[in-house]
Amino acid sequence: MTFGGGGHSRQLLNAADIQLFCLDRDPTAYEKAVKLAKKSGGSVTPLLGRFSEMQTLFNNAGLLPDSVDGILIDAGCSSMQMDSSERGFSISKNGPLDMRMDGDRFPHQPTASDVLSALDVPSLTRIFKIYGEEKHSKKVAQALFDAKYLLTSINTTHELAELVKSILGDQQRFDKLNRKAHVATKVFQALRIFVNDELNELNYGLELAHKYLKPGGRLAVLTFHSLEDRVVKRQILGIDMDEPVTHTISQKLKNASIFHSVSDVDKVLHKKWNPLYKHVITPSDEEINSNPRSRSAKFRAAEKLNENS
Repeated sequence: MTFGGGGHSRQLLNAADIQLFCLDRDPTAYEKAVKLAKKSGGSVTPLLGRFSEMQTLFNNAGLLPDSVDGILIDAGCSSMQMDSSERGFSISKNGPLDMRMDGDRFPHQPTASDVLSALDVPSLTRIFKIYGEEKHSKKVAQALFDAKYLLTSINTTHELAELVKSILGDQQRFDKLNRKAHVATKVFQALRIFVNDELNELNYGLELAHKYLKPGGRLAVLTFHSLEDRVVKRQILGIDMDEPVTHTISQKLKNASIFHSVSDVDKVLHKKWNPLYKHVITPSDEEINSNPRSRSAKFRAAEKLNENS
């Protein structure tokens, strides 16, 4: 499971007699997992790495394919990362425009500031549009590109936030609690996802989760924005990541006039996952009021099907 701040891990340790393998790409989170492991009496094994490194880490830890009872993935940026100004994730806290989750491990990995300095307008536009779903992506990209020649580079979170605010003006944006949201929120999200390759890493993690879960093992995933949830939903439903929604196999099978290939039918008959809930689970109003950061959370769970079933 992913570790983050360790909240889920501690709850699981209190609730059951289990062995936890806690994975996180962030060295700070890993150090917290190491401390928990020392107190757990051998019930916690901390693992430092990305989802794309999971197979090597699991193999080194003695975990075999088809051997794990359950995997919990808490995707995206952790509260611990958001609350640390020097990490550069937060709009409200000024700090270096970094946004790397594991910059200590990969010091040559580009920061968010590096991305803004290096990329052209079309590339920035795609990042803001795809990863941030920012409707003014081209306008923001052009202005940030032009700003490089006035500021040399954009180095802090406040510089970026104020620049985006000056570009988009006093647009009224609101979150799911109907509270005012900063106009730069989507730009920050887009840069963070791009810098950390979050969606590809999540997809990789889901693929490997299926490999290591035993038949009947459970996958539980918490996501915090629509792009992450889309990746999880498509994995569980067996939809190709690049397939338009209207072109998916399940949609095609509804049309009796279309010829269905053997491979299409085989994919439908041999599903990898059985969703445990018909619809995505979202937080109640009561939970959102007590924990505002949960407002965008979505929860999906599935059971690994036996490949021979």
